[in-house]
Amino acid sequence: MEGPAWQQAFRAGEAAGVQLRPLVSLEDAGEIVRVMIATWGNHQLLPREMIQALSHSGNVSWGAFVDGTLVGYVLGWAGIDPKDGLHIHSHMLAAVPDRRHKGVGYALKLAQRAQALDQDIHLVRWTFDPLVARNAWFNMGKLGAVADRFERNFYGEMGDSLNAGERSDRFVVRWDLDLEPGPAQAPHPDVPVVLARSGDPEHPAPQPSGPSNAGAGWVEIPSDYAELRGSDPSLGAAWRDAVADAIAQLLERGAIAVAFDKERSAYAFGRREVRR
Repeated sequence: MEGPAWQQAFRAGEAAGVQLRPLVSLEDAGEIVRVMIATWGNHQLLPREMIQALSHSGNVSWGAFVDGTLVGYVLGWAGIDPKDGLHIHSHMLAAVPDRRHKGVGYALKLAQRAQALDQDIHLVRWTFDPLVARNAWFNMGKLGAVADRFERNFYGEMGDSLNAGERSDRFVVRWDLDLEPGPAQAPHPDVPVVLARSGDPEHPAPQPSGPSNAGAGWVEIPSDYAELRGSDPSLGAAWRDAVADAIAQLLERGAIAVAFDKERSAYAFGRREVRR
């Protein structure tokens, strides 16, 4: 575990106040299940035996520890894609509630990156809900991933505590590991706004601009979709449909989501990935 990628991961772990190590034992697999329950509830848990089998087939999970207790993990496996070839599919990233949004996830993703590069794998993919602004910033702003695919209702109906009652629309992320982690340069701010927020700033309505032939554009989303959906489910459903339609429109025109503007709470779409 040497080299710049590992140094970067361990520095991030120190900054987050955790120790990083691989999760290779049956006891580690049980601890992953514990953190899984703390994150998503007791629903369709990944079996401990499968976690153990993944580890022993070269798909080792990484954990973040505080005083010997697991507080977060990242879990994935090697996959084959017709276009991408060999890559890592990163299926789960989780931290216990009092360790969220404190750099633990960032450190774990950097450990996953370093391990993949050691295995001569240079691409990681995963999915996330495009309406969750915090995850959009983490994935695209901090890690520098892009979103070049989109699937409506990817997982079907989900019953866990975070996703119950929602259509499981998902962006599919592409993280090129040979690039240094960090945000890409967004397209020029004057590109068209394909979907805007309008009305009440606290509970805005989606305002589509109509059909566009542009190969670039902005897609604005609520800054806190979970709160908006909880207080107004019908408005949440309107946002779900409007965002899916806007993303599909841009992808059909050859654009991908290349950046996320945290202050604006908006995706920047462009015709190709902007290299740093």
